[in-house]
Amino acid sequence: MRRASSTVLSHLSPQTKTSFALLSRNFIAHLSSPTTTTNEHHHNHPSPTHLKTCNKSNALLLSKIKTQQFQAHPSQNFNTLVDQPPPQVSSRQRKIKERSQLDEAFESAKTTEDMLKAFKDMEASFDEKELGLACLKLGLKLDQEGEDPEKTLSFANRALKVLDRDNKVSLPLAMTLQLLGSVCHSLNRFNDSLGYLNRANRILVRLEEEGSCSIDDIRPVLHAVHLELANTKMAMGRREEALGNLRRCLEIKEMTLEKDSRELGNAYRDLAEAYVAALNFKEALPFCLKALEIHKAQLGHNSVEVAHDRRILGHIYTGLEEHEKALEQNHLSQRVLKNWGLSSDLLRAQIDAANMQIALGKYDESINTLKGIVQQTDKESEDRALVFLSIAKALCNQEKYVDSKRCLEIACGILNKKETTSPAEVAEAYMEISMLYETMNEFETAISLLKRTLAILEKLPQEQHHEGSVCARIGWLLLLTGKVQQAIPYLENAAERLKESFGSKHFGVGYVYNNLGAAYLELDRPQSAAQVFAIAKEIMDVSLGPHHNDSIEACQNLSKAYGAMGSYTLAIEFQQRVIDAWEGHGPSAEDELKEAHRLLEQLKKKARGVFSKEPSTKALPLPHTSKFASPGSSQPGVSSQ
Repeated sequence: MRRASSTVLSHLSPQTKTSFALLSRNFIAHLSSPTTTTNEHHHNHPSPTHLKTCNKSNALLLSKIKTQQFQAHPSQNFNTLVDQPPPQVSSRQRKIKERSQLDEAFESAKTTEDMLKAFKDMEASFDEKELGLACLKLGLKLDQEGEDPEKTLSFANRALKVLDRDNKVSLPLAMTLQLLGSVCHSLNRFNDSLGYLNRANRILVRLEEEGSCSIDDIRPVLHAVHLELANTKMAMGRREEALGNLRRCLEIKEMTLEKDSRELGNAYRDLAEAYVAALNFKEALPFCLKALEIHKAQLGHNSVEVAHDRRILGHIYTGLEEHEKALEQNHLSQRVLKNWGLSSDLLRAQIDAANMQIALGKYDESINTLKGIVQQTDKESEDRALVFLSIAKALCNQEKYVDSKRCLEIACGILNKKETTSPAEVAEAYMEISMLYETMNEFETAISLLKRTLAILEKLPQEQHHEGSVCARIGWLLLLTGKVQQAIPYLENAAERLKESFGSKHFGVGYVYNNLGAAYLELDRPQSAAQVFAIAKEIMDVSLGPHHNDSIEACQNLSKAYGAMGSYTLAIEFQQRVIDAWEGHGPSAEDELKEAHRLLEQLKKKARGVFSKEPSTKALPLPHTSKFASPGSSQPGVSSQ
């Protein structure tokens, strides 16, 4: 999933930052400055002993002030009595009154500036131990605005020092840890953020188990913690883990919201978008359909929310290569967007439709659509660049390479100027452009553009999944052009990045390890090759199935590596597995089966001491699909070599 500024690999909306903005009603209900926290709050939300004592005594003092005022000023209550001069007020009473007024000023402050001013006045009259909740409330307000994370961090740390005492847990402590997690995320201190958020989660689970807090008070904070965990893990490229936290967020909303509420519909759509960002279109589909069902029932077929649901659904169907369904959803979405006059969203939907037409092989129709769209774009806009990119794609599929390159040059000319303002979007466009150059056998141009893309992505930690994909493709192209030594570091880096982003069993990781094995074998490092080929085979068997063409090819490569090591017994064993797998494909794999038998006989001869040169090991091309390259891609999948 991309971060806030990105689409789901081009089409997603951002995840909401969690803190005051998300939970203002829930958080602030628990937050008052020391003199106004009631005993009831402490019964439901236990906090450290020193805070309880302070709050109780302050409440009693305020009560005494009112009683004394009533007794000292009977004229205010009984008009028949003669006015009397006000009694002398003790210094202690005066101090209590001043503190009460300061507290009220802080509580009534609406703007951050007013809150900061009131807090500064409070600091002269209150001990630091009495300011913990006020620091938390002010920190949440600052985090909501997001303009000064260092100042926010300062208040959050002050709150933590007060609330985190005597090994006692409380809801305000969990809130403070959530705030620290949020602000550390803003400061790109992701490991610190995870530490605070995981501790907040443990405290909330403990409070729920002990029953010391109302579950209705815990859930909003727990939702904020898991959403911030998801945001942080996304920023670290750990997308698979982030999805687990987003699923937990949805579970919390399902427990607290009506089953047909609009907000729950939005939550389903958010999770669908997250799955699309993680390239898991199959999992995304049911959540998007639920969102669409709720929004249609609540808002009608012609609402903007329904239009957005349909557009995401179109991307999901594109990822599933169900292009007719994708186009149908796109047209329904366009109709609503047009009625509402949402020209920017409509333009992007029209570009999406043209790409879907390309996927269906309707190249001329797509080009005609795009020629109409380009007239609606500004000369130097990103939309114009995307239109020319799509035209180039259609022309490339028609093998009109000269015209395609001309369109790509126009697109790159626009995108070059947008690298600093829209780096993630530009990087994604560069990736798609590089694949078109690769298709036209312009490998050096493709490699150069990918290296430029990598330089952009390295500055964006939340784009680690794209960084891994780009490294993988650079490594593959270097391997393809004979630059084997240069390819290895890119492939090794790609494997690590993609494992962190998609998990160790993702099929893309298998392709990278297979290509890395081919590189090791080319450099006469058969032992290293065998190790990574074995990993590649295991991954592909799990993710693609043992009888998939590329899984069989990985097994074939493992056999060759063992053969190169002189381990002929193992080589023959895996070569026999290759033969068994191809036999399962029937007549369509006749040529592959024949070649597999030839290689088996060759291995048997070598085992008997007869030398015969083997053909080179095959590197598997990285898939040109939205499942690995980019969400908007509509290239065909990997075929067996």
